[in-house]
This record gives sequence, C-alpha cells and structure tokens, in this order.
Amino acid sequence: MVTFYTVAKTVVKTILTPTYRIQVTGLEHFPKEGGVLLCANHIDNLDPPVVGITANRPVRFMAKEELFKTKWTGKLMKGLNAFPVKRGMSDREALRNGLKMLKEGQVLGLFPEGTRSKDGTLGKGLAGAGFFALRTDAAVVPCAVIGPYKVGRKLHVVYGPPIDMTPLREKKASAEEATEAIMQAIGKLIENHRS
Repeated sequence: MVTFYTVAKTVVKTILTPTYRIQVTGLEHFPKEGGVLLCANHIDNLDPPVVGITANRPVRFMAKEELFKTKWTGKLMKGLNAFPVKRGMSDREALRNGLKMLKEGQVLGLFPEGTRSKDGTLGKGLAGAGFFALRTDAAVVPCAVIGPYKVGRKLHVVYGPPIDMTPLREKKASAEEATEAIMQAIGKLIENHRS
C-alpha cells in the first residue's frame, strides 16, 4: 500500500543517499518483525530522515511538540509517522503512546540524548529510552550516525545487534541504568566504525 510515508521515504532517500554518500552497515541485526526500540546518537537535524530511510521498516519517531504547532507542519509530521513529545521526556501521553506502539510490534525511534550534540561527541542519555526498554519486550537496537554531514563526504549509519536487556529487567534496574547500557552500545558502534 502506498502511503505518504513510503513516498516521502523514496524521495528523501533519492536525494540524501548520493548527497552524503550514505553507507549502511549492520541491517542484518534489525529484527524483521516485533516491537523494536531504535536508539541513535544525534549529531544533526537530518538524523531522523537519515535513520528513517536506512532502517528496513517504518520508524515512528518522537518529535518535539513545537513541530506540531502549525497546521501544515503538524500534518507533515503525522504523515511522516512522528508523534509529539514535550521536552525532557516527562510527557505521560507520549510515554503511553510509545509503549503502545512497541507492544503493537512497531518500530519506535529515539535519540536518547534529547538534543543534538554541538561537537559531535556522544552525550548523556535521558531516562526515557531506558523506560521503554524495561517496560516492554521490544528488541533494543543501537544505531550510530557517524558524520560529518558534508556534501560528498561519506556518512556512515551503523546498526548494532539488539542489546540483551534481560539481566536489567530481571534485576529491576532503573531507567537511568538501562539508558546507560544503551548509550554504551551506541558509543561502541561509533568507536568501532569511525574511519
């Protein structure tokens, strides 16, 4: 079925892939079905479309609520499968929506840092990522976007194997501990694939 999302993904892929010479590694790690919590680092405003076009399943991204304020941008964001979240990840409705999506077997995309890194280094993750990881049985897939975003320069998107959250779930770890495990996995991907 052709949707706005599939058309937009095709168009954006056609533009961004050659512009930034996007190279993708590790898609074999991406589960073909079931709920997936996809967690990536955040270095540029183009990260959501880049992760969206390289993932092999539709991704539902949390996006700051300001992007839904006007009628036009609100419709666009909804067409792109995004849903609003208030800054700081303490938005209960957004948390409920995210849990529901994961339990329904969808892919929920998050940038745990909550904001772009100004210098490209990996920042501290917010507890929201750990909250979703602990409250569902979704596969937790780390993703590293390795830049810089420069026309003609290679941009590398790396998907790592799902993180085994079972020990953390069994010991009833805090959301912060779970987020830290996710950020460490993203950090390792960056370290191992930086050229």
